[in-house]
Amino acid sequence: MKNESALIGRKKEIQKLESLLKSKKSEFLTVYGRRRVGKTFLIREFFNYTFDFHISGLANADTNQQLFNFDSALRVQSNLVFETPSTNWLIAFQRLIEHLNNLKNKEKIVIFFDELSWFDTPSSDFIMGLEHFWNAWASNRKDVLLIVCGSAASWMVNVLINNTGGLHNRITQKMKIEPFSLKETEELFIDRNCVLDRYQIVQLYMILGGIPYYLDAIDPQFSAAQNIQNLLFENSGLLKNEFYNLYRSLFRKYQVYEKVVEALATKNEGLQRNEIVKLAGISSGGTLTKVLADLEESGFINAYPSFDSKQKHIIYRLSDYYSLFYFRFIKDSKYQGKDAWLNLIDHPSQRAWQGYTFEQVCLDHVWQIKKALGISGVLTANTAWRGKLEEKSAQVDLLIDRRDQVINLCECKFSLDTFSIDKDYAEKLRSKINVFKTVSKTKKAVFMTMITTYGVSKNQYANLLVQNEVRMDDLFVE
Repeated sequence: MKNESALIGRKKEIQKLESLLKSKKSEFLTVYGRRRVGKTFLIREFFNYTFDFHISGLANADTNQQLFNFDSALRVQSNLVFETPSTNWLIAFQRLIEHLNNLKNKEKIVIFFDELSWFDTPSSDFIMGLEHFWNAWASNRKDVLLIVCGSAASWMVNVLINNTGGLHNRITQKMKIEPFSLKETEELFIDRNCVLDRYQIVQLYMILGGIPYYLDAIDPQFSAAQNIQNLLFENSGLLKNEFYNLYRSLFRKYQVYEKVVEALATKNEGLQRNEIVKLAGISSGGTLTKVLADLEESGFINAYPSFDSKQKHIIYRLSDYYSLFYFRFIKDSKYQGKDAWLNLIDHPSQRAWQGYTFEQVCLDHVWQIKKALGISGVLTANTAWRGKLEEKSAQVDLLIDRRDQVINLCECKFSLDTFSIDKDYAEKLRSKINVFKTVSKTKKAVFMTMITTYGVSKNQYANLLVQNEVRMDDLFVE
């Protein structure tokens, strides 16, 4: 049944699916994650596209259309004949039960619902039908594996996983599919005979993130810069208009979500809640709370706790690489058309973008950074910090606050060669350390930690200021 040869990474997910197949009871698994992250591909490949029943919801369809889709799928996949169409979801699920009851000599009955949230149309009784199917039939057996999948992560969590009605505590397993790490991205490229070096892989990651759908579009015969040009700047580029699909396919009131994302895109270092209110032009109430929670659950933003643990000081940062790139170089941009990106190579705007986006890459690989520092077993809090001392202000995007009485103050620098600390930059680092120590009043030791592509050049400033180094290669470990 299983086909693991086409799967890159996903080791923990594969182990969980294998354990569910061996389970001695019926299992209800919810699979969710960002759009294009490979949820459907994982399930289909693992089960070799073989299910006892499978269906995908229709985008922007009404209840009657969804029921017609369901009846059509059941007609193809079963030997049953129904003279009348299903008029509600209770009838539809009862017909599914009849189909599944006719199956013989099955160790595990595997049912797969993809894009589940699309079935839940306004005023429909879909959730009621799903509740009845699980509570009255599937949970009373020992041989059912029900897998439901969806890109609307907030719906999956709020409506399904945290259900307070008939599905309360009925979900037996959940699986959030995360984007690929740099290591998994490299494995994917190797599997596709793409021989880009790690510097170019990081460049692509800073635009495409670890989204398999995007990464799979990379053409091995072209450089990273050429691929970016072809995918995002050519009129026929696969990802040129991807932004319009991202939020509109997930959120019914997508305009509010796009406003928040666009506001976050204006500040590389992220925004606090009150700053989002001002820039996005929306009120600070329950709507904003829901929008921020939905965006975070769906993988578009990250919330970084402050060093002082105060809720109002939480920093929200746009962490979706494609969205960051879209607002900087595609939306309302003069950088369009033939060779647009190639002409920006080493341009100040590109260097600035690489600088702050590399910080996001580091934030997404904190575990690898901790491993390189030899503290993977030490309990830490990874926080952001802002502070001001008289006329001097400072911001740290990544503080690793360690239980062993040390704080790693991390500086992330993306460069084509070894990074050199000169007199002016050394003074900025000293000032940042001083502001942090004074304002935070920490009694812990503060280690200046440089995270760079090819290391830090040894000179009088580096020798005096830098306690730890992490290099690009360290970010590629498992």
